Amino acid sequence: MVRHAVGLNNANAIDQVLEGIVYMELKRRGYDVHVGKVGDKEIDFIARRGDTVSYYQVTYLLGSQQTVDREFGVFEAVRDNWPKYVLSMDDFPQMRNGIRGMNIIDWLLAKD
Repeated sequence: MVRHAVGLNNANAIDQVLEGIVYMELKRRGYDVHVGKVGDKEIDFIARRGDTVSYYQVTYLLGSQQTVDREFGVFEAVRDNWPKYVLSMDDFPQMRNGIRGMNIIDWLLAKD
């Protein structure tokens, strides 16, 4: 009902809604948040607080290998050791090359 009221009646908009939730939570946690770019690929959020950095990709579900490759693959060109997360509504977390897949609800409920 609320989604329709604000013009979000397309089911594909869930990715954008989830990105908005993650952005607001990062801001609430005191991070300075920016969108990043690696070559022609976009990193949803680069979060900085003090001298720490973390990277986030947000997607509704990792339902296909193409989606997994897109969401995790963007971080493969980032050559630092700061934490990298792929947040989704999937129940089963995934790891790939040190990049942590995490359920978005679990992430929201975790202590920072």
